[in-house]
Amino acid sequence: MKILLVCATSLFLATIALSQTTEGELKTFKMQIDSLLQSSEFNGVVLLAQDSSLIYKKAFGFSDLEQKTPLSTEDLFVIGSISKQITAALVLREYEKGNIQLEATIDQFLPKIDQNWAKEVTIHQLLTHTHGILALNEPLEFEAGSQFHYSQLGYHLLAQILEKVTKKQFSELSSELFEELQLNNTYHPANQNYQLVKGYEQQDNGHFIFSKYSLENYVAAGSFISNVDDLCRWNMLLHAGKIVNSQTLQLMKSRYATRNHPIFEQVEYGYGLLFKDGEADIQIGALGYAPGFVSATYYYPQSKLNLVVLENTARELSNFKKTFQIHTKLMEISKKWIEND
Repeated sequence: MKILLVCATSLFLATIALSQTTEGELKTFKMQIDSLLQSSEFNGVVLLAQDSSLIYKKAFGFSDLEQKTPLSTEDLFVIGSISKQITAALVLREYEKGNIQLEATIDQFLPKIDQNWAKEVTIHQLLTHTHGILALNEPLEFEAGSQFHYSQLGYHLLAQILEKVTKKQFSELSSELFEELQLNNTYHPANQNYQLVKGYEQQDNGHFIFSKYSLENYVAAGSFISNVDDLCRWNMLLHAGKIVNSQTLQLMKSRYATRNHPIFEQVEYGYGLLFKDGEADIQIGALGYAPGFVSATYYYPQSKLNLVVLENTARELSNFKKTFQIHTKLMEISKKWIEND
C-alpha cells in the first residue's frame, strides 16, 4: 500500500500538496519549522509526513563534530525510550498468539528470580511501570500495581520473558520484526551491521564531548537504533493496526498510570506510549534519551501526521525541559497546525 511506503523512501518531495490543505498553509507550516530550527543550535534530523505525502525532511549540523561531517537525513541514531514501544509491541504480539497473558505473574516465565514478589508482579505492571521493582535482589519499593515508578529494568525483564516464550534471543526476535516490517534501517545494537552517528553530551563549560555510553542501557528499554524514515514507517504501521491488531492497539493507547513528568509535568502512560490526559487520539508517542541522543516520535491520529525528531547533541542536561526544547516546540507547532487544518 502506498501509505506504508511513504516513510521508507526519500523520493517524495516536500512540496507535495496535502489534501484539504492549501499550498499557502503548507508553506507557512514549513516556514515555521525552518525558522525554529535555523534559529536554534539543533543538531539532528527532522521529518514530518502525512498520509502519502512527505511534508518536511531535513538534516542540520554534523554526525561527527570533530571532523565536521555533515548529517544526512538517512543517518542512524540511538532512539532511547522510544525503544519501549517496540518491546511492548513484541510482548503484545505474543499476547495475541495466546503465549502471554497480561495478568500472568513473572514467576511463570522467570522461575530463577528468588523473590516473593515474582509471584505478585504481572506482565501488565512491567509494561506500565507500576511493578515497584528496584533491583532483583531487593524487596519491592511499593505494593505491585499501587504506584508508578519509571523503570528500565522492567522492560529488560520483558525482553527476558520474550526469550523464554519464543525460545529466541531478544536480538533475533527484534531483528525478525524489523525485517518483517521492512524497517531496513532499524537495529538491535548486537546486530552491528550499521554505522551510528556520534552522540555528544554538553559539559558545564558548554563544550560537547563524545559519549562512550550511548548503548549501555537495556536494549529493550532504550538502545534500539533507527532513523527518521523507519520511525515514521513504524508510526504509520502501528497506528494502522499492521503491527498489532486494532483491539490490541487500543490496549497500548489506554491510560494505566499517571506520571509527574520532567518535561510534560503530568502525563498518562499506556503500553510504551504516552499522552496528555484526553489526548490519546490527538497526540501520542514517546520521547527518548540515551547518552548523547535526544529523540521524539509522535503521531497525530486525527490527521495521520507523523513527527520524528532525532538529535545527537544532548544539551543542558541539568534541565530536561531545555534538553528537549526543540522537540516539544515542534510538537506544539504540529499540534496547532492540525487543530487549524
